[in-house]
Amino acid sequence: MSDIQALVDELAGLPRTGPAGPEEAAALLARLRSAAARWADVLYEAGQASRQHLPPRAEAAVMLAFRRAEQSYVELEIALRDSVEHGDRVR
Repeated sequence: MSDIQALVDELAGLPRTGPAGPEEAAALLARLRSAAARWADVLYEAGQASRQHLPPRAEAAVMLAFRRAEQSYVELEIALRDSVEHGDRVR
C-alpha cells in the first residue's frame, strides 16, 4: 500500500493551475507520465499477487486496467516527446 500512498501524494502535489509556458507543460507531462508508469506497475503487481485468488472475470478486469494504465503511459510519453520536439523547433 505504500506504493499507492506515494502515488497519491505525487498526484496531490501536481499544480492546480495550468502551466505558464512550454517548459512547465513539458514538466507536467513528465510528472504525469511518471505517475502513469507507477500506476501501471501497481496494477500489474496487484494482478500478479492476486491471480490465484480472483475469479476469472475479476482477473481479466485487473489486467484490462493494467493495459489501460500502460496505454496512458505510452500516450503521455508520445505527448511529452512531441512537446519537447515542438519546443526545439520553435526556438
